[in-house]
Amino acid sequence: MFADQIKLKPNYLNLTIMKKLLLMTAVAVFGFSNVNAQDENTTGGFEKGDVYVSGTVGYNSTKEGDFKTNRFDFMPTVGYFVSENIALEANLIIGSSEDADDDKTSTFGAGLGATYFFTPASQFSFTVGAGVAYTNAKFEPNGGTETKVNAFAIAVAPGLNYFVSDCFALRASIGALSYASAKPDVDGAESANAFGLNLDLSDINFGVTYKF
Repeated sequence: MFADQIKLKPNYLNLTIMKKLLLMTAVAVFGFSNVNAQDENTTGGFEKGDVYVSGTVGYNSTKEGDFKTNRFDFMPTVGYFVSENIALEANLIIGSSEDADDDKTSTFGAGLGATYFFTPASQFSFTVGAGVAYTNAKFEPNGGTETKVNAFAIAVAPGLNYFVSDCFALRASIGALSYASAKPDVDGAESANAFGLNLDLSDINFGVTYKF
């Protein structure tokens, strides 16, 4: 049964459910000293009413004993500043993964969230984002029967945004505090829940933002 596979592979939920949701606004702990160093700048910055689009790419490699899973994620996002510091975001979630047993998973979903920018008008800004997302994952075990899984997730993550020009900014993220609930789309299936805090270099994302 698929529920048994989840127990054997506890990272499956984190790999099939959009970790980083729409807060994909980045995280790479540069520290507040870097923020202060960029207080006076002449490049970029956000203000109320700004609209931006962003594309984030992530690669995750997880290993437990001899069992290894590689995952790739892509998340296009649209954001709008409703106040001086807060931007609302909507995004799509597209992902794929393959493990050491040649089991494959493809994921598609959408999310909504908000990101708080500590210094939005500056070239560099530390951020904190929170969001929710819903995804549908198709699990194709090697030599087995295809199974679909519906999942819901909530996540909170710190991050950073750095303008390299007046319109373009770089984003980066490492992990998130997340909760996810997934249920196989089969009769009699039970939900499996996962709570995680991942802040290491095994789970890193990079992206580019364009401000209109």
